[in-house]
Amino acid sequence: MLTIGLTGGIATGKSTVAAMLVARGAALVDADVIAREVVEPGSAGLAAVADAFGPEVLTQAGALDRERLAGVVFADPESRRRLEAVTHPLIQARIATRVAEAAAAGPPLIAVDIPLLFEGGRTAGFPDGILLVYADASTQVERLHRRDGMSTADARRRLDAQLPIEGKRIAATWVIDNSGSLEETRALVAQWWRATVG
Repeated sequence: MLTIGLTGGIATGKSTVAAMLVARGAALVDADVIAREVVEPGSAGLAAVADAFGPEVLTQAGALDRERLAGVVFADPESRRRLEAVTHPLIQARIATRVAEAAAAGPPLIAVDIPLLFEGGRTAGFPDGILLVYADASTQVERLHRRDGMSTADARRRLDAQLPIEGKRIAATWVIDNSGSLEETRALVAQWWRATVG
C-alpha cells in the first residue's frame, strides 16, 4: 500500500484527478475538507482564528466568514502565516488520524490531498512520493475566471500566494498534466496507476 501526497495549484484540476484515483480504489484524505472541519462553529479552531483575526472574520451566526478571511490572508503574507500557525497543527493531527483509519481498510493507495503541500514544507511526510496535478499558469488564470468569475488581478494574486506551478513540477515525484481534455487526463491517470500502483 502506497501513501502519497496529492497536490497541485489552484484550478489545476486536482479534485478531478482525486476522483479518478478514488474510482480506481484509492482512499482519499482531503485536507480541504479537514480544514473546514477544524474551524466549524463551536470548535477550538474557530475560537483560535477569531482570537487571531478579530470577530470581524465571523458571520452574525458565529461561523467563519471565509470570504472576509480570504481577503485578509491573500493580501498579506504575514496574515497568511498567522492563520497557518493556528490551523495547520489541528489539520495535521486530523490528517494523521484519517490516514490511519484509511490504512486499516487496506486500499492499494492512500492519496492525501493537500493543496499547499510544498508551501507548507510537508514533503518529507510522503516518502512514497508526491503526485502533482499540473496546468500552466495561464490555464489556471483562465479557469479561475471561468469557474469563479474572478478578475485576472485577483486570480494572479491567488497564484502568487502559492509556489509557482513550474517549481512544483520539478519537485514532484510524478506529474499528471491536466491541461488537456478530461479523456486525456483519464488516460494519463490510468497509465500512472498501472505503472505505480499495479
